[in-house]
Amino acid sequence: MHWKHILKTALRALAVNKSRTLLTILGIVIGISSIMVIMSLGSGAENLIMGQVQGIGSKTIGIIPGRQPSGPSDVAQMFTDSLKQKDVDALRKKENVPEANLVMPLVAGAETASVGNETYRVTIFGATEAIQGILDVYPDKGIFFSADDVKEYGANIVIGSKIAEKLFANEDPLGKKLRIKGKNFRIVGVLSSKGSGILNFDSAVILPYTTAQQYITGTKFFQRIVVEVISESMTASAIVNIENTIRNSHNITDPTKDDFFVETPADVLSRLSVITTALTLLLTSLAAISLVVGGIGIMNIMLVSVTERTREIGLRKAIGASEKDILQQFLLEAVILTFFGGVVGIAFGSALSYLFAFAINLSGTISWTFVFPWKGAALGLGTSIALGLLFGIYPARRAAMMEPIEALRTE
Repeated sequence: MHWKHILKTALRALAVNKSRTLLTILGIVIGISSIMVIMSLGSGAENLIMGQVQGIGSKTIGIIPGRQPSGPSDVAQMFTDSLKQKDVDALRKKENVPEANLVMPLVAGAETASVGNETYRVTIFGATEAIQGILDVYPDKGIFFSADDVKEYGANIVIGSKIAEKLFANEDPLGKKLRIKGKNFRIVGVLSSKGSGILNFDSAVILPYTTAQQYITGTKFFQRIVVEVISESMTASAIVNIENTIRNSHNITDPTKDDFFVETPADVLSRLSVITTALTLLLTSLAAISLVVGGIGIMNIMLVSVTERTREIGLRKAIGASEKDILQQFLLEAVILTFFGGVVGIAFGSALSYLFAFAINLSGTISWTFVFPWKGAALGLGTSIALGLLFGIYPARRAAMMEPIEALRTE
């Protein structure tokens, strides 16, 4: 039998029971749509995270207190007080780290800020004025605090756009006072809106680290020390010198006893890439379960179809149709069902992913990029066709193996 005739016969058979055909492919549509949405959102999240990390700059080196975690049980070891002012002073000495362009300690925390009766939960970043260039946070209004403010425990601060919106409404916050932990701070600048990310500066207060330690955190240690090197080519040698300098400062002779670790944006990108890829694969695998369920549904429906069309099969074989012709027709019907379900699933999943991205951007909190997952589309379409072949073989063989006389006798 000619393939054109087989295709026409298969399409006619599927068109006879439109409702059953649509319900049959629904499982495939749901499975493919789920895969498309998960892979699109996964790619979008990865792009967002990578963009945030890359924004830190390729010439920065982070020094983190505690041992580098090698597993979930090691995370608690990161929260130590091992980095102190003596380490910053040692790193700033040119003879210790000649590659360093600047060294900036970082203090972080969270507190409630208030203006009159209005309160708002804010993130605290204590740093030097160098944080502007390192983390790309510049004031949209006003100025940044100065190096003198750092030296003199100054009360000048810079606030995020969300704080200005929540606590000052339509007023100009410049020159106004913001109260944190019983102390008044003078607002000298308002940051431009950056949206939520790894570091949410829209709800942040940035002030001299000396002031943050003295009046807010009450600590003498740092959550991180950031070193910016003169050029990216010096990063490797700078890391060696940084490690040696801090080991000398902490009287550590055995590197396995380090109470700190060093990382670069490239290290963070590599680690995050592994995590996001693993999560996407895990979620995609879970979504693929619905594809298997859909495939089993197609096999069941095809078996029912074979039973209902027993006399048709017998008649066709009686007038000369071969087992191969019958096999090809029923197999083609299964493939058409899954292929159509795959195409609809890709279209529906893409539209849903775009709507999610649009809704996230509409909220104004995150700048989200819609990503069409070409790999997901190829995987979904290939998988759906494979399912049609896999779950269509048994019903097709059952139809092809029928004896014409026995089939014609069936009522």
